[in-house]
Parts: sequence; C-alpha cells; structure tokens
Amino acid sequence: MSDVVRVLVADDHPLFLQGLCAALEATPGIELAGQAIDGAEAVRLAAELTPDVVLMDLQMPELSGLEATRQILVTNPETHVLVLTMFDNDSSVLAAVRAGAKGYLLKGADQQDVERAIRTVAAGEAVFGAAIAARLVSYFDNDRSRPFPELTPREHDVLELLAEGLNNQAIADELTLSLKTVRNNVSAIFTKLRVADRAQAMLKARESGLGRR
Repeated sequence: MSDVVRVLVADDHPLFLQGLCAALEATPGIELAGQAIDGAEAVRLAAELTPDVVLMDLQMPELSGLEATRQILVTNPETHVLVLTMFDNDSSVLAAVRAGAKGYLLKGADQQDVERAIRTVAAGEAVFGAAIAARLVSYFDNDRSRPFPELTPREHDVLELLAEGLNNQAIADELTLSLKTVRNNVSAIFTKLRVADRAQAMLKARESGLGRR
C-alpha cells in the first residue's frame, strides 16, 4: 500500500457526507476516491474504484451498510471497511464485526480520531473505541466454545449443513429459508472464513468438527 490512503465514503445524509468529504480532502496523506449515497452505490463504486478503505454508514437506502460491507469484501477482499455510524448498541457492533468491518466509530468522534482510524484500518489493523472493544472481548470470551464465533447463529447453521455436503437448495429446504437467503449466508461465510469457494469452506468446517451429524 502507498503512503496515500484512498477512501470511499458512503453515507445517505448529504450535509454530513459533504462535511466529511471536505475534511478528508484537506487531510494530507488521504485521497477521497469517491462518495456514495446508498449501499448499492457503495458496492458498485468499491468494485470500480478499489479504495483502500470504505467509510461506511450502517443505515442507508437500497442496501444496508452491513450487506454492502459483506458484498464489498467478497468482491474486494483487500479493501477494509470502517463503520462510522450513530448506532451505539451491542447488536450493531457485533453485526458489523461479523460482516467483516475492521473498525467501528461513532459519528461524534473527533476528526483526528477518524483520520487515525482510517490509517490504522488501511494498515490491516482493527480500531474500536474502548467501550466497544470491551463488549467484543466479553462477547467472544463467552462464545469461544463454538467453532467460528465470528459467524451469526444462522450462518453457523448454514455452514453445518454445507459441511455435510448439502447444496444451497437442500440447505434452504432444511432450514425453511429462501434460496436467496442461503446464497447470501454462504457468501458471508466465505468472506468471514477467508475461503475462495465451497470446497475450501467445507474442508475448514470439517477440520473444526462440523458436518458429522
């Protein structure tokens, strides 16, 4: 990675978006690669512009920030996502981590904190506020007994059946889900387990004891 960090900003609030983009453009070492006003546009621009970091709001039209994060990381695994949101609750934090976000900041953060977080995430490291980090430690400490704690309960169920050799339609029938939902879960599993395809996911799951029902 070069010394200049290329950033794509995704937020559906025009005034906040304009202010943030102006601040980033004035920051040495940070290049504003683009801006998106909804999740679908963020996915499209991330694929087109291949930024180092996507600064992602969670609640956006067309496609949520969480789903946009998942899709971006499937297409651009070298891109890092930093969530910048107004939601300060456990479920949002954990969902963002499960989606693959490298960092989580609140919109009340100082500009210097945002800039520092962008550089840290671009370097492949994680950034969380002290309170948020404490929540994550507590959550994962309580969930270590389950293989792949980064997966949601639903994704874990899908992976278990995938490890047994079931195809997407069979998994959908087994869990009473739509085929599209299963496909989305499988895609998220690939991202979180850092595997390229179904065979690799199955092997990794079986090595961890899944698929032996």
